Amino acid sequence: MKEIKAYIRTSFLEQTVKILQEKGAPGITVVTVHPVGYGFDSRFTLSEVEMSKRYYDITKIEIVCDDEKLDSLVNAILDCAHTGSSGDGLIFVSDIKEAIKIRTRKRGTRIFELSK
Repeated sequence: MKEIKAYIRTSFLEQTVKILQEKGAPGITVVTVHPVGYGFDSRFTLSEVEMSKRYYDITKIEIVCDDEKLDSLVNAILDCAHTGSSGDGLIFVSDIKEAIKIRTRKRGTRIFELSK
């Protein structure tokens, strides 16, 4: 299994989620984030209110998928979120050793089997 964490512009969220669902993403978690670092000048300071107004356009998408779905889902994110401009975002891919469904206590190495 793989975990995909993608940081994209919020303006591309709706179309990205739609395409990911069409490509068979088993489940998608979406979180609004406020980035600091990676190109943001560390010399300035902003209050929480100022920061949320200034950087409220970044969304993190998290997906855990079976290995064979990885390329399709990553390419879907790239196709939806790419503009060629600074700030398009980042995608991280990690290995997942095991998943455990809390309700059933079922363990597995394939997300599809656990979602039944």
